[in-house]
Amino acid sequence: MTSDLFDSVPDTGPAREHMAEGAVLLRGHARPLENELIAALHDIVAQAPFRRMVTPGGHQMSVAMTNCGPLGWTTDSSGYRYVQNDPETGKPWPAMPPAFAQLAERAAAAAGFNEFAPDACLINCYEPGARMSLHQDRDEQDFDKPIVSVSLGLPAIFLFGGLKRSDKTRRFRLAHGDVVVWGGPSRLFFHGVAPLADGEHVLLGRQRINLTFRRAR
Repeated sequence: MTSDLFDSVPDTGPAREHMAEGAVLLRGHARPLENELIAALHDIVAQAPFRRMVTPGGHQMSVAMTNCGPLGWTTDSSGYRYVQNDPETGKPWPAMPPAFAQLAERAAAAAGFNEFAPDACLINCYEPGARMSLHQDRDEQDFDKPIVSVSLGLPAIFLFGGLKRSDKTRRFRLAHGDVVVWGGPSRLFFHGVAPLADGEHVLLGRQRINLTFRRAR
């Protein structure tokens, strides 16, 4: 693949990379907390298992999802929205672990967004072949707050575009522990994930876990 189509960023690259105005890639930022994050993740999934949600158009997503925090993102024939209770159990979503909230706040501050207090964490589980099509995160009520996205497990190719779906996307290789923060002028940029390549991660096996922190309300 030619370099003009694929901006590959090696794992040995700079710890902080400017992606766009308001968007920053913090390499390895979550690594010091990896054990706490993974232990907390297992507790969350035990309470609210991963499930493959269905879009309003009837398409089953290739990525399995769950949530933690006061609010959780969901999709079905009624549309995209945030809800307080897990639709599958009727119970509140698992509480957001302190390590999750602290990481999100610290990463947001490192990217220039102070006092970020997420009330929702969408947790995505990618298995080989799973992908996320280009989309905007616009189901939140306040676009002044950034999105904080944490990568764990297998590496993935993150697609980051512009305010229009047709805008050219850049491609960033995200490794275990990398964190992407985008807000301000880039808060509504289209983004997605290319089909996940197969592999084996020493801690998480044949999967990639993505923690996406938002301020929904």
